[in-house]
Amino acid sequence: MAKTISPLQSARAAYKPKLPKALTTPHGSAMKAVKGDPTQSVADQDAIKAIFPNTYGLPVVTFDAPADAPMGAIKAGVILSGGQAPGGHNVIAGLYDGLKKINAQSELYGFLGGPSGLIDNKYVKFDDAFINEYRNTGGFDIIGSGRTKLEKESDFDKVIENCKALGITALVVIGGDDSNTNACMLAEYCVKKESGIMVVGCPKTIDGDMKNEWVEASFGFDTASKVYSELIGNIQRDANSAKKYWHFIKLMGRSASHIALECALSTRPNIALISEEVAEKKMTLREIVVDIAAVVKKRADAGKDFGIVLVPEGLIEFIPNLKIFIGELNDLLAANAESFDALVGDDAKVKFVTEKLSKDMAEAFKSLPAAIQKQLLADRDPHGNVQVSRIETEKLLMEMVEALLREWKAKGEYKGKFSSIGHFFGYEGRCAAPSNFDADYCYSLGYTASSLLGAGLTGYLSSVRNMTKPADQWIAGGIPLTMMMNLERRHGKDKPVIRKALVELDGKPFAYFAANRDSWAVNDDYQYPGPIQYFGPGEVCDLTTVTMKIEQSK
Repeated sequence: MAKTISPLQSARAAYKPKLPKALTTPHGSAMKAVKGDPTQSVADQDAIKAIFPNTYGLPVVTFDAPADAPMGAIKAGVILSGGQAPGGHNVIAGLYDGLKKINAQSELYGFLGGPSGLIDNKYVKFDDAFINEYRNTGGFDIIGSGRTKLEKESDFDKVIENCKALGITALVVIGGDDSNTNACMLAEYCVKKESGIMVVGCPKTIDGDMKNEWVEASFGFDTASKVYSELIGNIQRDANSAKKYWHFIKLMGRSASHIALECALSTRPNIALISEEVAEKKMTLREIVVDIAAVVKKRADAGKDFGIVLVPEGLIEFIPNLKIFIGELNDLLAANAESFDALVGDDAKVKFVTEKLSKDMAEAFKSLPAAIQKQLLADRDPHGNVQVSRIETEKLLMEMVEALLREWKAKGEYKGKFSSIGHFFGYEGRCAAPSNFDADYCYSLGYTASSLLGAGLTGYLSSVRNMTKPADQWIAGGIPLTMMMNLERRHGKDKPVIRKALVELDGKPFAYFAANRDSWAVNDDYQYPGPIQYFGPGEVCDLTTVTMKIEQSK
């Protein structure tokens, strides 16, 4: 039976992504890399330099003209690593087209299932028909993804062996901070072993926490935030219509609140918690609950027993006393992994942990509801840490706010009605068809990655900047992966990783939010973004995020 596609899929397949002008060179030519000054890591410079002696201190590069001489064919491999993000298929399409433009004989292999495909040597070879089927589509189903870590020398040796057997001289890792940390380590090892294999990365994560001066956004953030904002807007309409429910909406973003902030700027809810502010103010869980309840009371006094609360996925980790607790719990579980994993039943695990935690942290653990205790002790993530995303923070807050309001009502301090509904928006946004912005950005990232390979560079991250301007004015280039590195605690040990970019409390986007949230809290200033617009005027369809517009405003 022939494969059927929707009318939208058919129309999107015909969309032609826009490129920075500098990349629109004649066929058969690579790009000339203009090199800047040497760089250093964001922190822990001596330690990072010692770990990456062959790839540390490389210069930032930009592309603005064709290379002087034709480039030979490049045989490259690509992997998708980590969680899905809208636009990944366009990165591969841009990489494929860019390699073919450098030299029509270039080849691109896709390794299946993420990094494990590199080790197991499972791959497909792309051709025009294969690539064309996936242009401008969401998801990572073109080759699949995975979370296998490339950390051991034996893994690196296997990757080099498999690439050499196929004649591959370049690898592109499409992933977030952890995946590109692995790319950085692999690049260093390949140089050390004189393998002749180049490694470059592309910045992917809907969480938006892989950004800096040279990486203005991680791809997928724009699309996912627009999907969530549409849903939040719909719920706000419903709340403003029914006028009887408080909706607590948890949003993806474990390590940073970029999604929560962007959605707040786009929809103007009554309350939006920003984890970084909670950490800065050293707020306790009780203080957060009191703040929410105070807004609920104020709206109730105005006859409004409804509202919207946005909750970042990783909030728990930013509450200082709970962050210390989770850090101690992570170290405890790492040090006692075998004994803990052998335990049967939640009660036995709770007892084991309570007996081994320090006195204060044991008391903090015992104060949490039983359901939250169990979620904290569920399977750890690939780094050995507690899976904070599994904690139903929105339900915890709903229960605690309701309990506090009952106390206030008993004292005659609150006279409203509080009915709450919880939501978690996560997977709904990870595989959406990319917005025009993400379709263009991702295609440009892949094309830029091909230019980095054409320039013979390794240990770089594809960079596209100046993105509040039309796409032909974007600036293409690359930054050294080591430039983004620092040391962090993983599995109870200090390890080199790309530092996550958190919401900057002194930045323009948060300042705008902070200046308006008191009005949003009591007034129904809701904004309804509606669905992603793919077709129509550019000022409607090609919008960047609100965050980026505010960041780069004069």
